[in-house]
This record gives sequence, C-alpha cells and structure tokens, in this order.
Amino acid sequence: MDRDASNVAYQVMWNRLISVVEEQAQALVRTAFSTSVREAGDLSAGVYDTHGNMLAQAVTGTPGHVNAMADAVHHFIRRIGRQNIVEGDIYITNDPWEGTGHLHDITMVTPSFYRGLLVGFFACTAHIVDIGGRGFGADAASIYEEGLYIPIMKFAFAGEVDETLLRIIRGNVREPDQLIGDVYALATCNEIGHRRLTGMMDEFGLTDLDGIAGFILENSRRATLERIAELPRERSRGKMTIDGFATPITLCVNLTIEADRILTDFTGSSAVDKKGINCPLVYTKAYACYALKCAVAPDIPNNAASLAPFEVTAPEGTIVNALHPAPVALRHIIGHFVPDAVYDALDKILPGVVPAEGAGCLCNFQVSLRPRTDAPAPADAVRSEVLTFNSGGSGARPAHDGLNATAFPSGVMTMPVEATEHAGPVIIWRKELRPDSGGAGKQRGGLGQHMEVGAREGHEFDIQAMFDRVDHPARGRRGGGQGAPTTIGQDDGTPMRGKGKQFVAHGRRVVMAFPGGAGYGPPAERAAEKVRRDLAYGYISAETAARDYGLPQAEIDAVLQAVRFGDFDA
Repeated sequence: MDRDASNVAYQVMWNRLISVVEEQAQALVRTAFSTSVREAGDLSAGVYDTHGNMLAQAVTGTPGHVNAMADAVHHFIRRIGRQNIVEGDIYITNDPWEGTGHLHDITMVTPSFYRGLLVGFFACTAHIVDIGGRGFGADAASIYEEGLYIPIMKFAFAGEVDETLLRIIRGNVREPDQLIGDVYALATCNEIGHRRLTGMMDEFGLTDLDGIAGFILENSRRATLERIAELPRERSRGKMTIDGFATPITLCVNLTIEADRILTDFTGSSAVDKKGINCPLVYTKAYACYALKCAVAPDIPNNAASLAPFEVTAPEGTIVNALHPAPVALRHIIGHFVPDAVYDALDKILPGVVPAEGAGCLCNFQVSLRPRTDAPAPADAVRSEVLTFNSGGSGARPAHDGLNATAFPSGVMTMPVEATEHAGPVIIWRKELRPDSGGAGKQRGGLGQHMEVGAREGHEFDIQAMFDRVDHPARGRRGGGQGAPTTIGQDDGTPMRGKGKQFVAHGRRVVMAFPGGAGYGPPAERAAEKVRRDLAYGYISAETAARDYGLPQAEIDAVLQAVRFGDFDA
C-alpha cells in the first residue's frame, strides 16, 4: 500500500474509532440506572492503545471525565501489572487521584484482546448518585467521610465477577440496586466498544492497532503544535474570586505560550479548604487543557497527543492540587471555574477570542427524602435519593450571545423535570428561564433559571446545595456587564446557604434562582433589533431595555404592544 493510500485508510479507521467510542457511550446512556447518566450525559468513553494513550473519545460526555480519564488508564496498567492482564478482565476504581477527581465517579477499564493478543483498552466513567458516607455534598472534613473507596482492582478476573466486591458495595451505599446496575452498564459499554473494534480490525485486516495509533497521535501532535506556533510568545496572569464554602476562594493563573507548548501554572491560588470543594490536580488539568484547546485548537480531535502540549502545574496543597486525604466530593465547583480563570489570562494575549465569564459550575442539588417526622406519615411514604443537574447561563462570546441555561464548561445536559420526578417523591413546582439574568453587553450573557422544588405529601427532606456565584457573579469582558448572582431560600423567606446539607420541613419548598452569564462588549453597541427581540421574548424587562441599552420608551411600548397582539416579527 503506498503512503497516500495508507493515509486515506488510516483516516477512515480514525473516523471509525470515533464512531466506535460514541456507540460505546450511547450504550452506557441507554443502560445506566442513574438519571445523571441517562438524562444529563455525565459520563465519558474512550479507546486506548496498549501503552494507555487515549486514541479517541466519545462526543457524548464531559471534558472533566474525558480528560481526567486520559491519565487514568496509565494508573490502571501500573496498578494491575501487565503480567496480570488477561482476556476477560474488567478493572474498576473510584480513586479521586487516579480516576476523575471524586468518589462519586466510577471508572472501569477493560483490556481488549484480538486473537489472543492485547491490542488496547476501553475505558468509561459515570457519575453515580450515591457512594455512601455523608452523601454527595461539601460537608465532609476528609475523604474518609465522603463514601466508599474502591482502589484500582479487578471487578472481573478472566470473565468471573468478584461477588465479594459486589457485597461490599451493596453494604455501604443507600441505593445499592442503582449503583450495581450502573457498574454493570459501565462494563457492558466497554464490551460494546470491544466488539465494534474487533469487527473493524476484521474488516481492515489489522492484527494490532500500532499503525493507526501512530497515525492518530503523530498527526494530532503535529496539528496542535502548528496552532501553538502561530500564537504570540507572551506571558500573562489571570485571577478570579468565587464564593468557596465559608470564605472566598481565589484562583490564580500564570500563562506562558512557548513555541511548542502552553504552560499553565496555578501558583498563588488559595490553599486547600476544610470542606469538600477541593480539586485534585487531575481534574484541574482536565479543565485547563479543555479551555485552552477550545480557544487554540478546537477542531483537532481530542486524544493523548493533542492534549500533551498543554502542560498544567499547581503547588501541592492548593485548592487546585489537593492531596489525599482532602475532601473532594464537590471538586467540580472549583474545576468548572478553571476555564474562566484561564481565559482571564488568555484574553490579555488573544483579545476577541474567549467568552465572558459564565455561571461556571453546575447548579446541582441532591435531595434526601424520607417520611415526615413531625406527624404520622402515610403508608406509601418512602426514602429516596434524587440528584438533579441544572445550569445557569453561559458567558457571551465575542460575536454571539451567551447560551441560556447551558452548562459550560461541563457540557452536561439539564435534566428534564419528568425524569427528576420519576426518580423519587420530589416535585419541581417551577423551572423556567430567569429574565434579566444575562449580563448586558454588545453580546448579551446567557440566562439562568428559576427553580422551585418540594416533596410529595408526607415527606420531608434534606437538600445538598452545590451552588456558587451567590456573592461573586460572572464578570463581563471588554465592557460587558456582570451576570445575575445565585439566590436560594425557602418559600417562607427563610434564607439558605449556597452550599451544604440543609433541612426542609414537610410542606416547605426551596426557591432558587441560578446565575446568568456575563456580557461581552459595551451594552451601548448592541444592535437595537437584538434589544427589541430580547424584550419581545421576555429575556429582558422594559426597565433593562431602557436602563442598560437605552431603548427609547416609544420603541419599548411598540414592542410590548406587538407582543400582546401577536404581531411581533422576530
């Protein structure tokens, strides 16, 4: 086969590998028990060469899982030992420092054998609703309180599942059937990937993946380095402050662009927190690399080689490099703000490229429901754990408005009300976009959401709040306005904290407003037709149209009248 023909064949195989891992991910979505996987896509899937280098990732999934999992397979190979890897094995862990950052993510790795020869590995990760301990929240003071720890070990040896491990898991979690179902779903999706891979190898007459692996990694490395070489050789600093748990947290970024790499150093960031919002370096690296790759090389497929030129360091003991046994359950809160901190530095080198700050971390909460204790409960009252993922608004981009209720950087989907209510005796009384929450600007920030949650008759509950941007809303860029902050309280006016487990009595509801993304560019430069459209759609109020954008009262009245009579033409 000549070189050109070989390159064409390898490109076809590369595309096929991407489709293989996407089918792997979709199998997990279809078979998972947890709503966080089925409805929100909080997962990752990928294929690796025999050295543990990621060759392809599924489109479905989160950067935190995918990019953290890119390092994880190396740990699996080292811990299991190559001499102990046999056909039919399946490996498992939820180690935060050798997996994806906290105990609530289970990663499974399956060696792929073809005609008796090890040709690679499949790996996948999923967030599970409960892993025991204090439950999913920031209240723990160490990793030991946060749940069951599963070291890297064999879930199955030569096709035989470790039943003792299953009994240990079942005995330590609140939702044993759900968790064990998710574990088997993870194992099954790796098996789907393996079947599709061996089918591809049959089709193309391959005996191993060495050739295609070399093609993928070399081309990805070269393409990424070419993009970096086009950038100015400069240094800059970025800084941002967020709520933290009890005291504000500062993230500092020192960015250096060199000829063949971009260095991101978090020296100057806050120290490890006493509560579970700390972030292992693996998760910090995942989102720092993702932020830079989105800005510098967004169209180059994600794999070990395209990630390698983005080097990330942080001093040990900082909140972005928390060491064992620091509590890390809500590591996503810090991790999801890493891209905004990186972009604060990058914007000074590459103006007009990166977006304004957005909501950042997901607006998650988990409710632990139980029969009411202040009076006799009905016979059908039950205990249940319900986790729901929600999003604020994303930041405005240099040429486009921010996206409403859209998760950036995590990329997970907002869970439908119906799916949440199906998971347990919870009622979502209200879920709608939050007007005026997007920061004003030439490009408007994305809107957050209003949400109101309660329990079915006969139940009380604890809510684990996992919010930020209560005291530090998203900052605008290049003259744009800030987004609206987070608010949370009970329907009787009782204030609530942005983080931590809090009791909600029978009959009470929790009322939340999720943050908006910030604006980009001066509001005075926003096109009048866009202001009129936002007013007509209810994204902004008449007061905002007049105060922030200077829309004349006569035009405001005309738009509102047209909407009233159904005559507005968007």
